[in-house]
Amino acid sequence: MAADAGRPSTPTPPRRRGAGQDAAFLRLWQGFLTGRVVVALALLTLQLASQMLNQNAELVVVLVCVLYLGATMAVRLVSGKVAPSPETGVHWLPSIGVDLALVCALQLLHNGSMSFTPLFGLPILMASVLGTLTLAMGTTAAVTLLLLAWAWWFGDPSGSEATQRSLQAALTGTGYFIVAFMVQQLALRLVREQHIAQSSQATALVQSQVSELVIQNLTEGVLVVDEGFEVRTANPAALVMLGSQSSLSPPFLLQARPAWQALAALARRSFRQNEPQVADINLISETQSPIGLHVRTWLTAPLMSGSDAPGQRLCVMFLHDLRELEARLRTEKLAAMGRMSAAVAHEIRNPLAAIVQANALLDEDLHEPSQKRLAQMIGQNADRLAHIAEEILDIARVQHQMDHAPAATLALDESVAQIWRDWQAHAPSQRQGLLRLGAPTMQVEFDAEHLRRVLVNLLDNALRYRSGASDSLQLHTRMESPGQASVQVWSNGPPMDQSVERHLFEPFFSSESRSSGLGLYICRGLCERHGASIGYQRLQRHVAESECSGNAFTVRFRSTGILSSPDASLFDTVVV
Repeated sequence: MAADAGRPSTPTPPRRRGAGQDAAFLRLWQGFLTGRVVVALALLTLQLASQMLNQNAELVVVLVCVLYLGATMAVRLVSGKVAPSPETGVHWLPSIGVDLALVCALQLLHNGSMSFTPLFGLPILMASVLGTLTLAMGTTAAVTLLLLAWAWWFGDPSGSEATQRSLQAALTGTGYFIVAFMVQQLALRLVREQHIAQSSQATALVQSQVSELVIQNLTEGVLVVDEGFEVRTANPAALVMLGSQSSLSPPFLLQARPAWQALAALARRSFRQNEPQVADINLISETQSPIGLHVRTWLTAPLMSGSDAPGQRLCVMFLHDLRELEARLRTEKLAAMGRMSAAVAHEIRNPLAAIVQANALLDEDLHEPSQKRLAQMIGQNADRLAHIAEEILDIARVQHQMDHAPAATLALDESVAQIWRDWQAHAPSQRQGLLRLGAPTMQVEFDAEHLRRVLVNLLDNALRYRSGASDSLQLHTRMESPGQASVQVWSNGPPMDQSVERHLFEPFFSSESRSSGLGLYICRGLCERHGASIGYQRLQRHVAESECSGNAFTVRFRSTGILSSPDASLFDTVVV
């Protein structure tokens, strides 16, 4: 059909452009071939019956019918599995050409008054339905010329009968032209409708697949419930919220378990009131803790049954875990509080600096010990306020750094050893501990300055709570698994209270009144920026030749590879 696509004057049906269209075209072709065989059998049967009843039937006509039957069966067997091109050509001679020749032979050889001209309708229909407009009009023109030639050949040119025969032939030919054109246009329209239907079906299939993919990957639970409270569709998130991710799959009854009765009641209210519902419910199970859900329902239009009568409606339920909503709300509140705190801290820095300066000038003029102590207290608390304000402002700086931090690859042991040396150099007598490097071949994705911030903060916290032993503070790097490295800061401090541990990485939370509670919060943000994680646990370590429990903060990195030539010095265990 590619050749016909460039000829708008004779549009060709797009029958050969898809597997579905090829199959439909082939079925039509096989139908016409089968119809030709049936016509041949009918003609042969009529001629044999005439031979038996009238003794004067022509044997040559019977022979022609036999030959036509053989030709139609041969074409059906040979060409029945491959449809011809709709374009005009010699490939139509075994079908249309043979049919035209048959009608002409029967009309010439038959001596009776029977007319075989209605059989011309078969090749005209075949050309109109299966071929192009050119083939249809060409076949009809050939039939019309044959009819006119027949009227001229067998009629008396000078008589009125010849004129009547000619007019009859012209009228029949005109009717054939009209029928051929209308049938061809109808075939074109049917093909276009089929093409549109196939395109719409493909579009609907794509949309269905996309919708299913989106629903399956939604973090929000989705349930589709009919009026019989049968769940027809449920995405994985909904099954998790229902507590049956592995043991249950749709369809199932929403009333099957007592824990789901609140959902069933909400669906029942939606159907009864015929309007969407919004409610917060609790799913209470015997084996699980209660799950709070925020549920929204929507109703579909009634489905149409086969008798065009309104059918069942569907209730679509959207389930949202209230814990997630609360966490999101808490995060937004913390962000807003952080912005407000940063603004306040920025505004108090200038008057605070004036207070510090004025206190320093006043201290120079004081001589009484009690007044000196008061001035010292003012200076200490002013410094504390300045430190808190600087940490609050540091959150905004760190966030900016996280958003604009370039990707970097670090040799883990080498970077950790350098940070340890720099940190210990500020107070060698106080900052004593054990450094053990166990990942000499690992590279990690982390900004060098951000890694320094994280480790220095963890080391300062560990130093604050450790005992006096030289190895009561330990810094370890290790390979946890192939391609997975971590760094751990451990100290033998006392265990944390559960209420403190629960809010350990939240901003503005601290177990000490003199702490701002921002250090661990900043550490977590820096780790998440680089695809790492930070966690706390209570672990035992060897301290002063004995086993001792302590607090361990572990940073697990996202690895990028292994060093090709590790430095042998990184294997060493260093005690400082």
